[in-house]
Amino acid sequence: MGLLAFLLLYLSCLLSSALAYPLCTNSWAPYTLNSSLAFCPYNGTVCCDAKQDLSLQKKFGDMNISDPDCASLVKAILCAECDKFSAELFTIESQPRPAPVLCNSTVPVNSSNSTLNGFCAKVWDTCQNIYILNSPFAPSLQGSAGLVSNSTSSKLTDHWQSETDFCKAFGGSSSNDSICFDGEPVSLNNTQVPPPPSGMCLEKIGNGSYLNLVPHPDGSNRIFLSNQPGQIFLATVPEEASGGTLELDESNPFLDLTDEVHFDTQFGLMGLAFHPDFLQNGRFFVSFNCDKSASVTCSGRCACNSDVGCDPSKLGSDNGSPPCQYQSVVAEFTVNSTTSTPSSATSSNPSEVRRIFTMGLPFTTHHAGQILFGPTDGYLYFMMGDGGNKGDPYNFAQNKKSLLGKIMRFDIDNIPSAVQINNLGMWGNYSIPRDNPVNEDKELQPEIWALGLRNPWRCSFDSERPSYFFCADVGEDTYEEVDIILKGGNYGWRVYEGYNLFTPLESPGGNTAPGSINAIFPIMGYYHSTVNPKEGSSSITGGYVYRSTTDPCMTGRYLYGDLYGSYIWSGIENPPDSGNFSSAMIPFSCTQNSPIPCSSIAGSPLPALGYVFSFGEDNRKDVYLLTSSGVYRIVPPSRCNYTCSLENISASGTPSPIPSPSSAWPMKDLQKEWLLFFSPILILLCFGL
Repeated sequence: MGLLAFLLLYLSCLLSSALAYPLCTNSWAPYTLNSSLAFCPYNGTVCCDAKQDLSLQKKFGDMNISDPDCASLVKAILCAECDKFSAELFTIESQPRPAPVLCNSTVPVNSSNSTLNGFCAKVWDTCQNIYILNSPFAPSLQGSAGLVSNSTSSKLTDHWQSETDFCKAFGGSSSNDSICFDGEPVSLNNTQVPPPPSGMCLEKIGNGSYLNLVPHPDGSNRIFLSNQPGQIFLATVPEEASGGTLELDESNPFLDLTDEVHFDTQFGLMGLAFHPDFLQNGRFFVSFNCDKSASVTCSGRCACNSDVGCDPSKLGSDNGSPPCQYQSVVAEFTVNSTTSTPSSATSSNPSEVRRIFTMGLPFTTHHAGQILFGPTDGYLYFMMGDGGNKGDPYNFAQNKKSLLGKIMRFDIDNIPSAVQINNLGMWGNYSIPRDNPVNEDKELQPEIWALGLRNPWRCSFDSERPSYFFCADVGEDTYEEVDIILKGGNYGWRVYEGYNLFTPLESPGGNTAPGSINAIFPIMGYYHSTVNPKEGSSSITGGYVYRSTTDPCMTGRYLYGDLYGSYIWSGIENPPDSGNFSSAMIPFSCTQNSPIPCSSIAGSPLPALGYVFSFGEDNRKDVYLLTSSGVYRIVPPSRCNYTCSLENISASGTPSPIPSPSSAWPMKDLQKEWLLFFSPILILLCFGL
């Protein structure tokens, strides 16, 4: 197969698998209704409430459609706005459309007639000569195919010359890999869940303990690693199966913030993110904790304040320290003073460029701290826990004016003046993105993107489907969960823990009634009793959707683990784009020829990972486990004698060698080699053969 042909084939494969998660046209999560709507035939998970349902009923009545058969079809089309997939149905190339994609088919009705059939053809046949006031099928752009005229009351034949023209404009594929409207609520066919991988093979390539692994923005084989005490290192990743280990100089960190970072069990350097334009501007951002009794620069408003109905003087301390002695900080740094070319920098300026965010913490736990740039919007996301103490007693996670128990979203490229910051009541130097949820829900603090989280510990965007924003949220007593984060989504804590109602031991901050929120429940997770029935304690660590070609049987699966190191899960969506996930534990082991020998748990074949603090992903999309015992990389399953039918095995029974790029991993040079080498595997993955 020629390279160009394969590229087109592979791109079409990626596009066909990139449909959206269930989402409403306003980019919010669907509602969960206790009863059916009065006008539109929808119940359960929908994108309309009673008010929107009434508005659609009035809109339909104003159309004054005389023919009952046509009226029935148009009503169904209007009500498609209530479908939980309405964002997919009503959006084309990121632009809103007046009507949903109507299912059609090019299968001939009979051997002598190639006329389209399906729902789109049914609408044309039924309504083509019926007058409709303010028809959703009136073209809005001059020059559209078949356009004749435009008026407030019109027939389809006034605008479209034929069924073919009409269905070219409003029809869509009814194949299994696309979503279209056939007159009924969208329902995706269930398929058999593919079996989980037979096992996950690891090699140990480093001995250090880190919380963050971030690929170098230049696309090379270099990564940044940060540890909890406050150091960031620049490291080079060895080729898989080369016998090499991570190359880094622990005596010469890229940035050392240990004098500023407060380090303790749940404090330290928590997050690291590089600006999308780092190669041009050299900007990067660090999230950490500080102690205001030890640092004059550690000074921010307390998260417990009058704005959220909280009095710091009445907070009970959880470790003897006064409330808000410890702060969560996001700060900006730069490499521009160390080199004129950011990609070549091996160190950075130790002085902050600016303090983006500072907030005092009411207690000493549950403050998360990860930061990520959105892959499509370029905004900075900041994960924040509920602030601590058992059961979120002050109900911060549900308080729409509190930033605790939230995911925030900042614009750090447009910094307002100090006067504006003070007038707007901001927590630092940033502005609010125009499409943050506050525009639709005025009760929300402007920074909030999502709420109702206990302690989101490690989040990631799916590199092939960036609308899938996964976060693992640590549970309290019974359940650890994985969520897909949506704009304005409420993930239930502390009304719910996982799927179950939660009753706090004390609630000086009040309670939230279950019926007053539209809680979004987990897509995956596990009960404490499942993994640790004796101790009954667990803590989830979120990972990544596996997109590397190293283990093709893992492709498309979301990986996550338990902090205590003995359990790893892989989850998969079935059917695709449905929002329905299933997950299963997968066995794992360490290859015998690991560059650094792996020790084993006493009495068990499992490698002694210790605590699984985090996962990481490099520029090749290879996935790493960052643990208390070292850095582990996922390698081909055959190296641990696991079976994977998609792995390319040579006649000798050993994995075929992977092309060795230069030490800089130039992505343009690699593209041809990788595509040609992995084309058989990618085709199998694409078509499920």
